[in-house]
Amino acid sequence: MCTGTARTAAVYLPIARNMQCKKITISGEIELTESKNGATALIETLADCGVEYCIANPGTSEMHLVQALDRVPRIKSVLALFEGVCTGAADGIGRMTGKPAATLLHLGPGLANGIANLHNARRANSPMINIVGNHPNYHVGYDAPLTSNIDTLAANYSNWTKSCSTAQSLAQDGADAYTATLRQSSGANGQIATLIMGADAAWGDSNGPASPNPIPQRSKIDEATVEALAQVFTSGGKIAMLLEHHATEQTAMEAGSKIAKKTGSTLFNATFPGRVDGGPGRVAVKRLPYFPEQILEALDGFDHLVLVNAEIPASFFAYQGMPSQLVPEGCQVHRFTQKEDDASDALQRLAERLGAGKEEVSRFEKIEVSEPAGELKTKIILQSIAATLPEEVIVCTDSGGGNSAYPFCQTAATNSWLSLTGGAIGQGGPCATGAALACQDRPVLALLGDGGAAYTIQSLWTQAREGLNVTTVIFANNVYNILTNEYAKIGVDNPGAIAQSLFDISNPIMDWVGMANSFGVPAAKAETGEELCRLLKQSFRTPGPFLIQASGQLQR
Repeated sequence: MCTGTARTAAVYLPIARNMQCKKITISGEIELTESKNGATALIETLADCGVEYCIANPGTSEMHLVQALDRVPRIKSVLALFEGVCTGAADGIGRMTGKPAATLLHLGPGLANGIANLHNARRANSPMINIVGNHPNYHVGYDAPLTSNIDTLAANYSNWTKSCSTAQSLAQDGADAYTATLRQSSGANGQIATLIMGADAAWGDSNGPASPNPIPQRSKIDEATVEALAQVFTSGGKIAMLLEHHATEQTAMEAGSKIAKKTGSTLFNATFPGRVDGGPGRVAVKRLPYFPEQILEALDGFDHLVLVNAEIPASFFAYQGMPSQLVPEGCQVHRFTQKEDDASDALQRLAERLGAGKEEVSRFEKIEVSEPAGELKTKIILQSIAATLPEEVIVCTDSGGGNSAYPFCQTAATNSWLSLTGGAIGQGGPCATGAALACQDRPVLALLGDGGAAYTIQSLWTQAREGLNVTTVIFANNVYNILTNEYAKIGVDNPGAIAQSLFDISNPIMDWVGMANSFGVPAAKAETGEELCRLLKQSFRTPGPFLIQASGQLQR
């Protein structure tokens, strides 16, 4: 049904849905006016809200969305070959821009393929809108082959879902989904909104796009909470402050650093923060290590642990004889701000209350790193990365080796560090793809283990297609190295042949150079520090993606 006003009486005769209607006026003149189906109204609404990217792997149920994206070029449509690349890339965009990208996924199986990186995105608190196609309501009851319970899948990783949209409500549902990705609330599953769109809602006639909702604002803590924590700082004892999520922004960490300087306390970030901007000139903050005994050692001797948008450190896995919550005995935990609170405002107010407003901020200092030589080992790879690191680089890690590069790089060059927040490997390549889309004026470096890279190597194809400036380094040790370490932790010194075979990925050995070339990405192998440094510098100078297979005597 077309709606509109005219100066003369008119009748409307539909020619084609979502295309044109013929308006015949009393004077006999014929004019063509455009109506919009639900899909087009949705995409126009998302563009008006501020969505700039849609990372898509569509199917039959989403064809009207594809048509809508074709009609609304304000949203850049990017094809990925696997849904885990879609969700991981949208995560990278969300971390770097603070705004949601959309994904376009094909029914329940498409959403299921993207769930591992939705898990990582939820842990990073990344904003994201998933548009998941579905059968029209009248078709669901016939149990067609792709029918599934999409709501159950979406509920695990979404703080907002809707699956009953109509063509008339779809645009407003899109505006509400956008708002939901920016609204923080206690106990929510991150900031992921999932709109399950029946095909009939997409192809039906709409009322046009909806207006964007007001942007949600973070809550501010009350003065009594500031005063109570100030009493903790002035009552004596050794204090650690754990800063996560919003508290890792530079303004928040600067205020935290002033407090630490004034009171002699220590700042920590979590083991795998979603995003931390570091490098020379930026706030120097320690990072908690990975293994539980290491975290307990790092916090040993502290009388108080203050949580700023953070949770009590928990062991990644349960180990016999090891506590799940990693707080040393006798250390008292204090909650300062919740995840949804304005941590910057809270820390600045605490700094003023403690008289720390004019204290000097502790910052990373520049240290020149020489280019290493000799056969590649893990340490030589890390030194090579630090020695060649360009300014304002975005680093995405998906491996133990890549994460261990963090301290080496903080005195080398300014950087934004995007970690493997949820531990589901296969994030690094897709996240780097999204970061490169969102920040095309900045170099991106993906540090991937060979095991994790094999999960989502299809991201290379999207990087080639879009000409993205991503340098990928594969730590090619041909083994699930973390599992060999974990196996040793259960007390097995000499694993048997079957156990070894479940960790070994050297039979057959993967050819990362050939694989990259097949996806359209130039690549080369490095076996020495000299070769790795040369290839890294070459890649950073050359537009477009490049892959380096780092092979040698890597830690196994």
